[in-house]
Amino acid sequence: MTERQQLILDVLAQLQIAFERHDHPAVATVTEAQAHWADIDAAHCKNLFLRNQKGDRHYLVILAAAKRADLRHVAEQVGDGKLSFASPERMLKYLGVTPGSVSPFGLIHDEACHVRVYVDRDLFQAERVSFHPNDNTATLVLTCTDFQRFLAYTGHVVRWIVV
Repeated sequence: MTERQQLILDVLAQLQIAFERHDHPAVATVTEAQAHWADIDAAHCKNLFLRNQKGDRHYLVILAAAKRADLRHVAEQVGDGKLSFASPERMLKYLGVTPGSVSPFGLIHDEACHVRVYVDRDLFQAERVSFHPNDNTATLVLTCTDFQRFLAYTGHVVRWIVV
């Protein structure tokens, strides 16, 4: 278990949030992860770490893994101009993660709440959701209610979008 994973497990324990842990080889994309998710009953998610054109605003967009995000449509909903993927350096600075490991659990590193969080409204129709624990060698499954509790703990305002 990595330090990144242990930190998240400690926070979840502190919040008394139950979860299932599924270890697997490192996976950098949803396509690679799907083979390891076959027996996991949850809405699997993809997490996009984006920045605006000026680079002064950052967004974490969380949506179901099967959905495809149109960045122009997302930009319209968040009220910003052109959005693009943030660099690995920005991921590390704001979320404490590297490419392939972006997760809402990284929000614990953004104590100043610089990152704006947007969740696809359809995601919360699921009973359970899954995310990497800031390291792409495992998947954690928790209830949507507990996921919302975790987000509240981080202090980030969660906004809803339709992807």
